[in-house]
Amino acid sequence: MSDWNAAQYLRFKEQRTRPAVDLARCAAALCRPQTAVDIGCGPGNSTAVLKRFFPQADILGVDTSPDMLRKAVAAHPELCFRQCDARALTGAYDLLFSNACLQWVPDHAALLPALMARLNPGGLLAVQMPMNGEEPLYRLMDEILARPQWALEDAAPQSNATLTPAAYMDILAEHAASFDLWETKYYHILPGHEALVDWMKGSRLRPYLDRLGPERGALLESEIVRDSKALYPLTRDGQVVLGFRRLFFTAIKS
Repeated sequence: MSDWNAAQYLRFKEQRTRPAVDLARCAAALCRPQTAVDIGCGPGNSTAVLKRFFPQADILGVDTSPDMLRKAVAAHPELCFRQCDARALTGAYDLLFSNACLQWVPDHAALLPALMARLNPGGLLAVQMPMNGEEPLYRLMDEILARPQWALEDAAPQSNATLTPAAYMDILAEHAASFDLWETKYYHILPGHEALVDWMKGSRLRPYLDRLGPERGALLESEIVRDSKALYPLTRDGQVVLGFRRLFFTAIKS
C-alpha cells in the first residue's frame, strides 16, 4: 500500500480542516476532556484544532502514514504524535476524535464498539466521515478507472466506504449511553477543473496514480479533467463548485 502525500493533501488545507473545526465545536459542547486522541491525525491540522478547543487536554495524534506524521511533527512540534492504526489503539481516554479517517478502516460494526471500549466512563467518541460517493466527480472517477485502457481490473482499492446512517444508529444505540448523528454538505469553490483532480489526488485517486506511474497517471488525470467539464460548468469568475457530503456522529459512553 502506498503512503499518503502530506503536501498534496494540504493543498486544500482550509477546506479539509473546516469539518474538523465543526466536529470539535460539537465535542466541546459535550465534554471537557483531560485526555484525547486524534485518530487519523494526518499532517496534524486536526490535532491543532483539538488543542485550540481543549487547551487543558493531553492530546495524542495517531496515524498510519509516515509522511503524514513527519509533516505533523514538523508543523506542530508542541504536540505529540505516534504511528498507530485505529484498531491497535490502547489505553483509556476522555475523547476519541476522528476527522475523515475511519472510512479507510474496514468493519465498522467491530471498529466502533472497540473504540467505545477505549473511552473512560462518560467519554466521547466524535467522528466525521466523507459520504460523497454520489457526487458526480466521484462517479466519473469510478467510471473512468473502469475503462479497459487503464488495466486496473485487478487493482484492489483501499477500503473507503461508510455504512448507512441507520446502521450507525443501530451500532451506537447498543454501545453508547446517548448519541447524535447528522450530515453536512459543504460546497468548495475550487480554481478550475484541474483542481478537481488535485483534490482527489490527495485521497481516493492516490493509489491508482501510484500504480499507473507518472506518464500513464498524467493521461488519466487529463481524461478526468476533460470529462469533468461537462459536469462542472465554470462560474462567472472561472471557478468550479465541488459538493462534498459528510456524515458526523457523537456518542457518549455510559
